[in-house]
Amino acid sequence: MIWMFWLIAAGVLFVVEMMTLTFYLLWLCIGAFAAGLLSLVWPDAILLQVVLGSLVALGLTLFSKPLVARFRSSRGFQDTGTEIVGRQGIVMEPIEQGRYGQVKVGGDTWSATSVQSLGKDEVVRVVKRGTTIIEVERWGETY
Repeated sequence: MIWMFWLIAAGVLFVVEMMTLTFYLLWLCIGAFAAGLLSLVWPDAILLQVVLGSLVALGLTLFSKPLVARFRSSRGFQDTGTEIVGRQGIVMEPIEQGRYGQVKVGGDTWSATSVQSLGKDEVVRVVKRGTTIIEVERWGETY
Protein backbone atom coordinates (compact mmCIF):
# COMPACT_ATOMS: atom_id res chain seq x y z
CA MET A 1 0.00 0.00 0.00
CA ILE A 2 2.95 2.37 0.62
CA TRP A 3 3.87 2.09 -3.08
CA MET A 4 0.83 4.26 -3.85
CA PHE A 5 2.25 7.06 -1.69
CA TRP A 6 5.53 6.91 -3.63
CA LEU A 7 3.72 6.82 -6.97
CA ILE A 8 1.55 9.82 -6.03
CA ALA A 9 4.62 11.73 -4.79
CA ALA A 10 6.45 10.94 -8.03
CA GLY A 11 3.45 12.07 -10.08
CA VAL A 12 3.06 15.35 -8.19
CA LEU A 13 6.79 16.07 -8.50
CA PHE A 14 6.64 15.32 -12.22
CA VAL A 15 3.70 17.70 -12.78
CA VAL A 16 5.41 20.49 -10.81
CA GLU A 17 8.63 19.84 -12.77
CA MET A 18 6.78 20.30 -16.04
CA MET A 19 5.67 23.73 -14.82
CA THR A 20 9.11 24.85 -13.62
CA LEU A 21 11.51 23.06 -16.01
CA THR A 22 14.40 23.02 -13.54
CA PHE A 23 15.24 19.28 -13.72
CA TYR A 24 15.85 19.16 -9.96
CA LEU A 25 12.30 18.05 -9.28
CA LEU A 26 12.63 15.48 -12.04
CA TRP A 27 15.46 13.84 -10.14
CA LEU A 28 13.33 13.81 -6.97
CA CYS A 29 10.50 12.32 -9.01
CA ILE A 30 12.74 9.50 -10.24
CA GLY A 31 13.98 8.96 -6.66
CA ALA A 32 10.39 8.66 -5.41
CA PHE A 33 9.63 6.23 -8.25
CA ALA A 34 12.68 4.11 -7.31
CA ALA A 35 11.51 4.07 -3.69
CA GLY A 36 8.07 2.99 -4.92
CA LEU A 37 9.58 0.09 -6.85
CA LEU A 38 11.49 -0.99 -3.74
CA SER A 39 8.30 -0.79 -1.69
CA LEU A 40 6.75 -3.42 -3.98
CA VAL A 41 9.54 -5.83 -3.01
CA TRP A 42 9.95 -4.83 0.65
CA PRO A 43 6.83 -2.97 1.81
CA ASP A 44 7.95 -2.84 5.47
CA ALA A 45 11.41 -1.37 4.79
CA ILE A 46 10.32 2.29 4.83
CA LEU A 47 13.70 3.61 5.98
CA LEU A 48 15.41 1.71 3.16
CA GLN A 49 12.91 3.16 0.68
CA VAL A 50 13.62 6.71 1.85
CA VAL A 51 17.39 6.12 1.72
CA LEU A 52 17.21 4.60 -1.77
CA GLY A 53 15.00 7.41 -3.09
CA SER A 54 17.31 10.03 -1.60
CA LEU A 55 20.44 8.38 -2.98
CA VAL A 56 18.94 8.07 -6.46
CA ALA A 57 17.87 11.74 -6.48
CA LEU A 58 21.23 12.90 -5.09
CA GLY A 59 23.17 10.72 -7.52
CA LEU A 60 21.23 12.00 -10.51
CA THR A 61 21.70 15.60 -9.36
CA LEU A 62 25.46 15.22 -8.87
CA PHE A 63 25.89 13.23 -12.09
CA SER A 64 23.90 15.64 -14.25
CA LYS A 65 25.58 18.89 -13.12
CA PRO A 66 28.88 18.29 -14.99
CA LEU A 67 27.02 16.98 -18.04
CA VAL A 68 24.79 20.04 -18.19
CA ALA A 69 27.77 22.37 -17.69
CA ARG A 70 29.66 20.65 -20.51
CA PHE A 71 26.59 20.75 -22.76
CA ARG A 72 26.03 24.47 -22.11
CA SER A 73 29.66 25.30 -22.90
CA SER A 74 29.76 23.19 -26.08
CA ARG A 75 30.00 24.80 -29.48
CA GLY A 76 26.65 25.44 -31.09
CA PHE A 77 24.60 25.52 -27.88
CA GLN A 78 22.37 28.55 -27.68
CA ASP A 79 20.06 29.23 -24.75
CA THR A 80 16.71 30.45 -26.07
CA GLY A 81 16.73 33.47 -23.79
CA THR A 82 20.31 34.69 -23.87
CA GLU A 83 19.82 37.28 -26.56
CA ILE A 84 16.32 38.40 -25.63
CA VAL A 85 17.36 41.64 -23.90
CA GLY A 86 16.80 44.58 -26.24
CA ARG A 87 14.37 42.70 -28.48
CA GLN A 88 10.89 43.89 -29.32
CA GLY A 89 7.77 42.10 -28.10
CA ILE A 90 4.00 42.45 -27.98
CA VAL A 91 1.91 42.38 -24.81
CA MET A 92 -0.47 39.42 -24.98
CA GLU A 93 -1.98 39.86 -21.49
CA PRO A 94 -1.99 43.31 -19.85
CA ILE A 95 0.70 44.06 -17.29
CA GLU A 96 -0.19 46.02 -14.17
CA GLN A 97 2.45 47.38 -11.80
CA GLY A 98 3.43 44.65 -9.35
CA ARG A 99 1.64 41.93 -11.36
CA TYR A 100 2.64 39.58 -14.13
CA GLY A 101 1.40 39.66 -17.69
CA GLN A 102 2.34 37.84 -20.88
CA VAL A 103 4.60 39.14 -23.64
CA LYS A 104 5.36 37.45 -26.93
CA VAL A 105 8.94 37.89 -28.13
CA GLY A 106 9.67 36.21 -31.43
CA GLY A 107 7.93 32.85 -31.25
CA ASP A 108 8.10 32.55 -27.44
CA THR A 109 5.63 33.77 -24.83
CA TRP A 110 7.13 34.95 -21.53
CA SER A 111 5.75 35.98 -18.16
CA ALA A 112 6.64 39.63 -17.82
CA THR A 113 6.68 42.52 -15.36
CA SER A 114 7.04 46.24 -15.86
CA VAL A 115 7.37 49.39 -13.78
CA GLN A 116 4.53 50.85 -15.85
CA SER A 117 1.08 49.57 -16.74
CA LEU A 118 0.96 48.14 -20.25
CA GLY A 119 -2.14 47.22 -22.23
CA LYS A 120 -2.76 44.35 -24.61
CA ASP A 121 -1.09 44.66 -28.04
CA GLU A 122 1.36 47.37 -26.90
CA VAL A 123 4.83 47.13 -28.38
CA VAL A 124 7.52 46.70 -25.72
CA ARG A 125 11.26 46.21 -25.40
CA VAL A 126 12.87 43.63 -23.10
CA VAL A 127 15.13 45.38 -20.57
CA LYS A 128 16.01 42.47 -18.28
CA ARG A 129 15.71 38.70 -18.18
CA GLY A 130 15.39 36.52 -15.11
CA THR A 131 15.19 32.75 -15.14
CA THR A 132 11.64 32.57 -16.45
CA ILE A 133 10.40 36.17 -16.20
CA ILE A 134 11.36 39.17 -18.28
CA GLU A 135 11.05 42.87 -17.49
CA VAL A 136 9.77 45.11 -20.28
CA GLU A 137 9.13 48.77 -21.04
CA ARG A 138 7.25 50.59 -23.79
CA TRP A 139 9.12 50.51 -27.07
CA GLY A 140 11.28 53.60 -27.48
CA GLU A 141 11.40 54.60 -23.78
CA THR A 142 14.60 54.54 -21.75
CA TYR A 143 15.29 55.28 -18.14
